[in-house]
Amino acid sequence: MMLPDGLESYNLNWETLKIMTSGISSIDANDYLTNFTTREEALSFIEGYGYDLEDPIQNAEMFGNFQEALQFIKKYFLKEGNPDGYDFELPNIFYSVTDVADLLLIAAESGEFEVSKEDSLWAEIILKVMHTILHLDKDIRYRYFSTIQTQILDRFYKYLIRIEDELFLGSDDKKTQIPLVGFETKSKKTRESIIIKLLHKKENVAEELFDRIGIRFVTHNKVDCLRVLNFLNENHVVMVNNIKPSRSHNSLFDLEKCKTNIDQYLEKQTGLLEESVLSKYMEDEIENCSIEVDDRRVNSHSSTSYKAIHFTCRQLIKYKNPFYQNFNKVRIFAKKNDPNNEITKKILNLDTSNIAKDVRFFYPFEVQVTDQKSHVENTRGEASHQEYKKSQVVSAANRLFKVLLELKSS
Repeated sequence: MMLPDGLESYNLNWETLKIMTSGISSIDANDYLTNFTTREEALSFIEGYGYDLEDPIQNAEMFGNFQEALQFIKKYFLKEGNPDGYDFELPNIFYSVTDVADLLLIAAESGEFEVSKEDSLWAEIILKVMHTILHLDKDIRYRYFSTIQTQILDRFYKYLIRIEDELFLGSDDKKTQIPLVGFETKSKKTRESIIIKLLHKKENVAEELFDRIGIRFVTHNKVDCLRVLNFLNENHVVMVNNIKPSRSHNSLFDLEKCKTNIDQYLEKQTGLLEESVLSKYMEDEIENCSIEVDDRRVNSHSSTSYKAIHFTCRQLIKYKNPFYQNFNKVRIFAKKNDPNNEITKKILNLDTSNIAKDVRFFYPFEVQVTDQKSHVENTRGEASHQEYKKSQVVSAANRLFKVLLELKSS
């Protein structure tokens, strides 16, 4: 019902208020863009979002995101690109859209367009995928990724030692050498895999992705898992102050119970302990303290059979601006070779105070530690990586198409 003049502020958009007050994501909202009735209102919304469609460059960028969203939906969520996708087809109206403002009006079922409710829901799906793509593209840290990756991984590589065919985590003084079955680093995620991940995350922003860089240690036994963690801490490879508490997860064994039993054992020892005896006792204790099912797991797409110690840490990244260094070389060269030239004078008079010499920021990375037996189990059946990725696609699809599915089944 439209309220009379003077009472427009009482014409509440309840769906939008729900997003603002209830902690749900706009990706999960229904009909939250339906307050547009004219093109001017749609353009005003887009301007508030940060884009001026009167600017041809910004217009082309947003339209490119629209086209990418269409192709992404067809590839991952519909049968024409994914055999397990929905047996739907994109309505023809979207192939004739030439302006993103029109997409908003279709979603709102504005009088400017003769559209069905199904067309409106499709427009909302497309807009939600576009929103996700835009957040990915505007993550400013992405341009520094190669530097980030190098600085984080180098701290780990420094302590990897290979002796003939054996791999160890250890220090140069050889006082500590922990044998490893394997050491793996996660390859850079593809653009599409990041979009899928964002689409099933509640936060739905690129800044909240924590696993673009990942490290996995595979040890021979569970005792060595603890030794690896201890080594990383003692050598400041991982700064425990920078660990994100909500993303620490242990499904290998009950640490508190294990600590109590081992402490009691050590208190009773009076003679000289041999490493082989201590290691065997600790391994037996750890096996007795196993966790059968961990319902506290962070990631809902991880299998309950996945056994590992997993945490997210942050590292301070230091990026030196190459432009600043190169520009200074140009200034020195110009001043030395032709100080009276007008161009030289302009270069020397340029204010460089706002050009950052270097950029520093914290960036997250994941560490996973598991033993060989658990690793073998983790890579089988429902805990396999392929099943994990498939689960993410299904989750994202169900989230985006929920209302459309309800409409089609009614």
